[in-house]
Amino acid sequence: MADNEREADADRLSAAALKAGDPTGWFEQLYAQAAAGQAVVPWDRGEPNPLLVEWAVGRPAPGPQHRALVVGTGLGYDAAFLAGLGWGTIAFDISDTAIKAARRRFPQVPVDFRVADLLNPPPEWTGQFDLVLESYTTQALPVRLRPTVVSHISRFVADRGTLLILGHGREEGEEVDGPPWPLTRADVESYAGHGLTPVNIEDLRPAPDTWRWRAEFIRNPD
Repeated sequence: MADNEREADADRLSAAALKAGDPTGWFEQLYAQAAAGQAVVPWDRGEPNPLLVEWAVGRPAPGPQHRALVVGTGLGYDAAFLAGLGWGTIAFDISDTAIKAARRRFPQVPVDFRVADLLNPPPEWTGQFDLVLESYTTQALPVRLRPTVVSHISRFVADRGTLLILGHGREEGEEVDGPPWPLTRADVESYAGHGLTPVNIEDLRPAPDTWRWRAEFIRNPD
């Protein structure tokens, strides 16, 4: 199936939700219709994000006390991958259907899959995670919400913890009729304004029509 065909259902549902003033309601609609065989989740590729896998190669294994949070986990592949590396992993999504599907897909993997809203996250998560993964979630929400999204995600990171951002890229000033709304360099760098220090911001363009960001930040590095 071509990418534009995979994205048709998400485009249809997101357009209606955004027109109604609901920036997040379409996620549950999409996962529910997909569960009923009536839609396709375009980002369901059946594997963890390759940029995450590549980032993790060669890194020290986490200790038993180290905790990871996966933002917008969807069907759970990234969360299952991190748990397999030894991270004590919580993974959340606003879609109840997505969380139920993730639990079914990974019944033996020690991930705590939860329903939660990034725009109103549990306050007890503040500063609690040694690794926070944000993979393609910020870009799925309207640009007007970006300051709130960045602030909330940043707060999850513990002292000396790591935030890993993965996303599509676009040029400053480039108009995009999303979702998604890919990230500019300024969007990525805005995480540094929340007590996080950039360690590595990778501008990845392996092909003319492919642009990805992989950015790593640390809170209070040594």
